[in-house]
Amino acid sequence: MKYTLRQLEIFVAVARQESVSRAADELALSQSATSTALGEFERQFSTQLFDRIGKSLRLNELGQVLLPHAVQLLEHAAEIESLLARQTDFGPLQIGATLTVGNYLATLIAADFLRRHPSAQVKLKVHNSTTIVDQLLHYELDLGLIEGTCRHADLLVEPWVEDELVVFCAPSHPLAKAGRISVDELADQDWILRESGSGTRETFDQALRHFNGELKVRLELEHTEAIKRAVESGVGIGCISRLALREAFRRGSLVPVETPELDLRRQFQFVTHKRKYVTAGMREFIALCRQMTAGAARSDLIDLPFIP
Repeated sequence: MKYTLRQLEIFVAVARQESVSRAADELALSQSATSTALGEFERQFSTQLFDRIGKSLRLNELGQVLLPHAVQLLEHAAEIESLLARQTDFGPLQIGATLTVGNYLATLIAADFLRRHPSAQVKLKVHNSTTIVDQLLHYELDLGLIEGTCRHADLLVEPWVEDELVVFCAPSHPLAKAGRISVDELADQDWILRESGSGTRETFDQALRHFNGELKVRLELEHTEAIKRAVESGVGIGCISRLALREAFRRGSLVPVETPELDLRRQFQFVTHKRKYVTAGMREFIALCRQMTAGAARSDLIDLPFIP
């Protein structure tokens, strides 16, 4: 065999980072050693795997074809090493979760996973749906847990549990006693919403796709907790997952406003790359996700510990 696993590891790191220096940092190697190894790898096969654009390296067509095979081979090698070392636990997992899933479900599942498998490692990255999808496409994540839609041809999407957004306001807000409002009445309100690119904003915009008016969006925020605090202060009304509002509604610090004309339902979903090798650790993590939500018709009805 003319190549080594180390060469493949360096190739994958450079492909992900699009930079020799950043790949060297990731692998704890010197920049010169990383550059030399990559160059030797290409020379061995008289080929080029990257287009050099200034200081940036971008995978060319051959490099794009090679990347999923290299990632898969490295993961198989890691499992073989574990078997030979007689390890019964799983290797490191790279999980990406969107904000609602990450803050209210994924952290609990990751903790359960680590309790069951003490030598395993989990890296949980919380971003919006667009970022999670991009990281999956670049093989930076093993598994994505998202709350938005995903239609990319290279990704596999599997439904998990239903979720629902809800419009809400402060108890002192005039809408708190209205109970329910029409779509036209929404246009008169000041809004505090998630940013574009988030699954929550996508669901909200989709529900209002037939509304011809323009909402008064006073504030866009990247975090659900910040939206809750801003709405509590009386700046405006918001719309996020019922799961994130469960305890606030119980306490009465925030109040739901029913909008029967809007369909605010959506699915939490598992997303993986089609060419990604599904490891035993990934299968176990997904199984724990399903175990947590078994029997729950909707995310806010899941039996969870207290969520402040």
